[in-house]
Amino acid sequence: MSVVRETIEINASPEVVFDTIMDPERLKEWVTIHRSVKVPRDQKLEAGARMDQVLHMRGVSFTVHWELESIRRPSSAEWIGRGPAMSKASIRYRLSGPPEGPTQFEYSNEFSTPGGALGAVASRVVVGHASEREAHATLAKLKQLLEQQ
Repeated sequence: MSVVRETIEINASPEVVFDTIMDPERLKEWVTIHRSVKVPRDQKLEAGARMDQVLHMRGVSFTVHWELESIRRPSSAEWIGRGPAMSKASIRYRLSGPPEGPTQFEYSNEFSTPGGALGAVASRVVVGHASEREAHATLAKLKQLLEQQ
């Protein structure tokens, strides 16, 4: 299991940050490896909500099937994902701060590749620190997006 954790302060209210990060249609504005998303029509943003997201990393595109495990507006959410070859992921968002902002945004992504220990070693060789770099770049892009509004 690999874990990526990043924290950033965004000069916007927790409500604004939460609304942005939880809107699948806005992923393209701030997630650096995002390519596309499909969401069931008229779906409510509550536990059990689903989306299929195409991501692109290191020259490879792949689809992750996400399900919203938990949501507590505007302070937290957790998505559970299934990717290719039985890979798994969990993304957690934690937001804190006064109602007017700034918002402390804590992001964590835990993922496991197929193939057990051998797959984990191969993943470290192939992906290296790209996951950490992409998480950092993604949160910097979110900060820029929200602080320009």
